[in-house]
Amino acid sequence: MLLSIIIPVYNTEKYLDRCLNSIIKNIKNKTEIILIDDGSTDSSSIICDKYKNKYNFIKVIHQENKGLSVSRNKGIEISKGKYLWFIDGDDYIEDNSLDI
Repeated sequence: MLLSIIIPVYNTEKYLDRCLNSIIKNIKNKTEIILIDDGSTDSSSIICDKYKNKYNFIKVIHQENKGLSVSRNKGIEISKGKYLWFIDGDDYIEDNSLDI
């Protein structure tokens, strides 16, 4: 695995589809997406699972709310990539951002 994209998710249902779709359309080989659902109380956890079930390069961890730093560290623990990229669940990336 070359790149692990770690996305902490907490109540970002309004933005999460846009975030994930912007990454997925740029995915090349050797990339994984790790979603850390940090105890979301909206439908973010359902959205995470929807993408996990559709794409084999997406992993989802559901945990009690522990905060951004703990979520990122959890993503680091399970990542397989040589490189890490942190993206927030309410962000998105531009086309060709993953031109690796």
